[in-house]
Amino acid sequence: MSAFLRYLPLKDLVAAAFAVFAIWMAGQVPSVEIAWVMAILTLTIYLFAFEVVGVDVAAITIMVLLGLSMLFAPVMGLETGLVPLRHLFDGFSSNAVISIIAVMVIGAGLDKTGIMSQVAGFIMRIGGSTEARIIPLISGTVGAISSFMQNVGAAALFLPVVSRISVRTKLPMSRLLMPMGFCAILGGTMTMVGSSPLILLNDLILTSNQALPEGVEPMGSFQLFDVTPIGLALLATGIIYFVLFGRIVLPSRGTELTEAFDPSLYYGETYGFSDFTIHEVRVPADSQLVGTGVDDMERRWHVRVVAVEKGDGVRLGAAGVDRTLGIEAGTLLGLLGGPQQFDTFVAETGVQMKPAPEVFAEALSPNKAGIAEIVIPPGSNLVGKSARDVWMRKVYGLSVLAIRRGDDTLTFRTGGVRDMPFKPGDTLVVHTTWLDLARIEKDRDFVVVTTEYPHEELRPHKVPMALLFFAITLGLVLFTDLMLSVALLTGAVGMVLTGVLSIDEAYESVSWKTVFLLASLIPLGLAVESSGTAAWIAQQTLAALGDVPIWVIQTALAVLATFFTLVMSNVGATVLLVPLAVNMALGAGANPAVFALTVAIATSNSFLIPTHQVNALIMGPGGYRVPDYMKAGGIMTLLFLVVSLLMLNLVF
Repeated sequence: MSAFLRYLPLKDLVAAAFAVFAIWMAGQVPSVEIAWVMAILTLTIYLFAFEVVGVDVAAITIMVLLGLSMLFAPVMGLETGLVPLRHLFDGFSSNAVISIIAVMVIGAGLDKTGIMSQVAGFIMRIGGSTEARIIPLISGTVGAISSFMQNVGAAALFLPVVSRISVRTKLPMSRLLMPMGFCAILGGTMTMVGSSPLILLNDLILTSNQALPEGVEPMGSFQLFDVTPIGLALLATGIIYFVLFGRIVLPSRGTELTEAFDPSLYYGETYGFSDFTIHEVRVPADSQLVGTGVDDMERRWHVRVVAVEKGDGVRLGAAGVDRTLGIEAGTLLGLLGGPQQFDTFVAETGVQMKPAPEVFAEALSPNKAGIAEIVIPPGSNLVGKSARDVWMRKVYGLSVLAIRRGDDTLTFRTGGVRDMPFKPGDTLVVHTTWLDLARIEKDRDFVVVTTEYPHEELRPHKVPMALLFFAITLGLVLFTDLMLSVALLTGAVGMVLTGVLSIDEAYESVSWKTVFLLASLIPLGLAVESSGTAAWIAQQTLAALGDVPIWVIQTALAVLATFFTLVMSNVGATVLLVPLAVNMALGAGANPAVFALTVAIATSNSFLIPTHQVNALIMGPGGYRVPDYMKAGGIMTLLFLVVSLLMLNLVF
């Protein structure tokens, strides 16, 4: 027997253990209905924990099983199904799921205008490109935003920002998204409008006051910032946790995707300038460059100017930089060249070279610009003319780095590349913005060889419309009682109607895996609540505790809320447990309002599996698996319990 078990796959052994547990549990519960719900709950945990199938497939499977319970109810010993069929697909029209769809569209609209690129650039200018500085900046910002709007909304809006920062810093998305997502959840505990349970809490307290025994003083409601010290402590804990232990608990996935956007490595090695890099330099007042022109500078030091900033905005691409441009004191230059050229250039001119691009970080990032190959075809109007003759950089936005003719390659390392007349079949290696390259593709004077580049069509002229509808949405969320989904859809539809993004782009911006994961799990939460399973688990926990100190009861209550929020909605867990918490506090001689607040805060302790909307949202883009959440989220769950309980008892 032991030899047989030795060769049995681990998943099969665990599946057998879960099955035995489900059968044993069936004999402990008070009703057949609760027994079946516990069995399905056990199956869900197994499918999620061991990734037998994708989490979205697992969730859909559970939803289908709940639906089939209506057909097989007589065989299962039930009078009816575990979930009424009319409510089986309620998740797809739920407030939470529609809100997620709408906020993804809003985020895509803001990204399409370039606003999110500017936010990413600002964060990078402050935080540089190191993980230890980027994580606190992103996570802290998202946490602060989520204290006044739904945490899933804050996380979704910052997804494009994190994506751009990942591309530019070469940090995998998986190293950045989970800290951002967890801190978005933690930020929801900073105000009484930061999460649905906290919004609901005061209403539940007023309802509970009506049922209090005579002589018991009614509970007071909580003000907007009463929970801020607790939320700040939780957010700080999350940030410190990932800064100190992120390298241990976070997976590293997505680097290969990041590098795929930058073709400069391939072309650099092919054409002999793989060591060429982009630097940002500032021209001081005492530099010999002051008063000279771009053309003279490039001829003498063999570096290529690809961007300029003279106090009037970044000049880049077509009509941005030309050889007649004069250099003044304080001018910022984005230069492309090799280490030898740069060393000589800096030593002789006295320019101040920055460790990494700052002002040009966004404009020259791999998702905005790079190196490409272009061929001069027979019949081109450029045949017989040189790059200097046609003002290649000024007219077309192409900085010529090399010309390949047969087996010979001429590069700007040695000079003369701009003076060589073009012949049919010449291959030009150029530095360009992807926007200019997309325009060149339509020009018959060129054949663009490089096709694998980000074809991103930004619409900066739509910034006012995007900001207007974002502001309208934010105002509806913060200052009206309108349902969240309707408020967010107002912004999403407004952006589509005003052309910020097309309806096809809106559809493409939605992570349908996230939608199906959440919508399919909502019926399970309904079954757990309506069958009495949740109430039975709570009663059994209280009975097992017996006569213990108040802090033990409060801890058990927080653990119960944590468990329920993993398998049902945090709102459902709050509605179920707040009345129970009030009764527990009265029986133990504790403050019932504090026990009720304990439940509302603990329902944000949802890091262990991707059932929370934020965790489901970042799962696909981050390439996460359930074990990743269990590894990083397990420790975060314990830290949340310790810090929240400690702060609750210190503040109240």
